[in-house]
Amino acid sequence: MAFTVPAVADAIAAAIPDRPLLVQGDRVYTHAQVQERSNRLAAYLHAQGLGCHTPRAQLAGHQTGQDLMGIYAHNGPEYVEGMLGAFRARVAPFNVNYRYVKGELQYLLADAGATALLYHAEFAPRVAEIRADLPQLRVLIQIADASGNELLPGAVDYDDALASVAGNPPPVQADPDDLYVLYTGGTTGMPKGVLWRQHDIFVASFGGRDLYSGHTAESVDEIVEKARANPGMKLMILPPLMHGAAQWAVMTALTTGQTVVFAEVANRFDADAVVADIARHQAAVITVVGDAMVRPLADAIERGTADVSSLNVVANGGALLTPTAKQRLIDLKPGLIVVDGVGSSETGAQMTHMSAPGVVSTGTFKPGPDTCVVAEDFSRVLAAGHDGNGWLAQRGPVPLGYNGDPEKTARTFPVVEGVRYAIPGDRARHLADGNIHLLGRDSVTINSGGEKIFAEEVETAVASHPAVADVVVTGRPSDRWGQEVVAVVALIPGAHADAEELIAHAGTTLARYKLPKAVVFRPAIERSPAGKADYRWAKEQATATP
Repeated sequence: MAFTVPAVADAIAAAIPDRPLLVQGDRVYTHAQVQERSNRLAAYLHAQGLGCHTPRAQLAGHQTGQDLMGIYAHNGPEYVEGMLGAFRARVAPFNVNYRYVKGELQYLLADAGATALLYHAEFAPRVAEIRADLPQLRVLIQIADASGNELLPGAVDYDDALASVAGNPPPVQADPDDLYVLYTGGTTGMPKGVLWRQHDIFVASFGGRDLYSGHTAESVDEIVEKARANPGMKLMILPPLMHGAAQWAVMTALTTGQTVVFAEVANRFDADAVVADIARHQAAVITVVGDAMVRPLADAIERGTADVSSLNVVANGGALLTPTAKQRLIDLKPGLIVVDGVGSSETGAQMTHMSAPGVVSTGTFKPGPDTCVVAEDFSRVLAAGHDGNGWLAQRGPVPLGYNGDPEKTARTFPVVEGVRYAIPGDRARHLADGNIHLLGRDSVTINSGGEKIFAEEVETAVASHPAVADVVVTGRPSDRWGQEVVAVVALIPGAHADAEELIAHAGTTLARYKLPKAVVFRPAIERSPAGKADYRWAKEQATATP
């Protein structure tokens, strides 16, 4: 069975038309309403001449053949409708980081070859700065917001665009080969557009496959029946939808019959407002990104301003969630389960780890179907219990490649023992019990005195100190060691700890050679809106301080 998102979404909307799909504040849209609104957007895009122009069979893995539409927006129904509308029009949607400044935004849209952009009015001034340098960007759709910014010349208001066409889908048929494009975060280099076939991302991360059992749906009818049987559990998405894992959570909710709740305060993370939203909408599950979200969320829960008794699961992905932060959540909310997920733009969802009362840890994960560890020289797949580290790898439904970059495509998606894998650069060890110990991204690994030190491992050790609010670990040049480990630390307001105390604390769980040689204190740690560490910023802080 080859899947497309529109076919599945339409079948589910026919089965449960009146079930709420998207909720934000007082706005509630059912499956049927989202279907109609996304059909209208698709019809508008098609009327502008956008769609698929070259069949996949005529293209290499790093080529597109479709128009691409950037989504430059905060979380809300329009973001999801934008993705669905693009899929329906055979236009490939892609994520735009709303923190980018002029040069970064121009680079991203030029690299994508974007012909359309869906954006919040708040960002209109930035779009105006660069549009003259992007002659291919010809369709601008502006979502009204509280900024009060007027429409850019030639742009159309989002609601006006939907009202200008009939509610019927455009006269095109989505194809399993149609693209879903996900740009990487660019925290260690320039962002790259990962090109997924729609069928492959549906199986890998949109609900087409059970990550625990490995079962892949065999028909649309099977998916519909599971969605119909779901009581409509409410899932609250806190990370920005420009983060891949947040998009995957929304699409999985759609295909499994859940209701998605977005925070009413969408342009920043307001922990007290989030707790109020959990209580108001009776959310059962929330998704987060690491300690940067969980610690203020725990503070808000502890203040007791709202009833969070409905909350059963906190699902983390994209950044480290330390055992200390997990334990605090579990202590605050009896019976709470914390689930860590591992995945990347190039692999989709890969592994999970569950922490519950009495069992809290991190770093070791249960692999999903087709997740494995490949030898350092890419010669073979390592068996469980193999004595040595390798590369975390994914086979099965993986991306076609990177947009416009055949060389990087070949490096990241090698053929090992006759099978094509996605190997984006994480180091790992396959343990004898079948679990996988994740060591960290090779690009931020520190080579000190001939030893490889994984930044995430050191971050976990330092972050477990009760005075530490946040930490990112990087390397800086050293005459003696080649590189030395430096921890950039932000302390909890009012807390006190010096470098010696933090290093000694880390030494209770780390070998001596892994310990930071220095600690740099900053008021706050720079992270992406999705909560991911900015290692380029961290290196600047470490090298600027003796």
